[in-house]
Amino acid sequence: MSVLEIKNLHVNVETDQGTREILRGVDLTIREGEIHAIMGPNGSGKSTLAYTIAGHPKYTVVEGEILLDGENVLEMSVDERARAGMFLAMQYPVEIPGVTVTNFLRTAKTAIDGEAPSIRTWLKDVRGAMTNLRMDSGFAERNVNEGFSGGEKKRNEILQLELLKPKFAVLDETDSGLDVDALKVVSEGVNRAHSNTGLGILLITHYTRILRYIKPDFVHVFVAGKIAEQGGPELADRLEEEGYDRYHVAESATQ
Repeated sequence: MSVLEIKNLHVNVETDQGTREILRGVDLTIREGEIHAIMGPNGSGKSTLAYTIAGHPKYTVVEGEILLDGENVLEMSVDERARAGMFLAMQYPVEIPGVTVTNFLRTAKTAIDGEAPSIRTWLKDVRGAMTNLRMDSGFAERNVNEGFSGGEKKRNEILQLELLKPKFAVLDETDSGLDVDALKVVSEGVNRAHSNTGLGILLITHYTRILRYIKPDFVHVFVAGKIAEQGGPELADRLEEEGYDRYHVAESATQ
């Protein structure tokens, strides 16, 4: 069984005002097949955790470690992390002019698997995944995310998730900017990938609405760069009712 372990993670970022500590000792273990939701207010470090796992150069790990099946993720390049089974669905997917969706997907699949997929099987898989995500087949020949709406970009992220079949997926606010219909379609895609491959999921969100469709096994509350509380799905329900104010009060009391 694959395991992603985050141990005592401290992360800094350089700003115009100097070095700023964002993550302040994060401990988290995600096992294959588990769905973990991370919730918290703006600026609490949720996206910093996502991008640090993925290997974004903006973030500097000053202490702690990230292990994937015992291997040190922090020593891997971004592409090595992807080949090892890591996946990041970005909050703001980028446009890639001049690269079509179909070429991007096949190139990524080839890089991860070490060999090109069979054309016939691959085309069948792509068409099936696009149909499930209610994406028009014409999107396959469009440039990646160029001119896509917010919802279309998020569907394209989940298309990659379904086709690349990672061990662990970090979904950074995948629900942001989605209307109810798009949220259902995207959630169905995540649940389908989870059911088909048994991947572990780290789902980052502000709100509980996506958790109505993607049921977490564990919920973690992020405040001021660390986990302030953790529990089961009932914790998300409580956050919906109470918000994060009590965590801010507790944090202020410790400073």
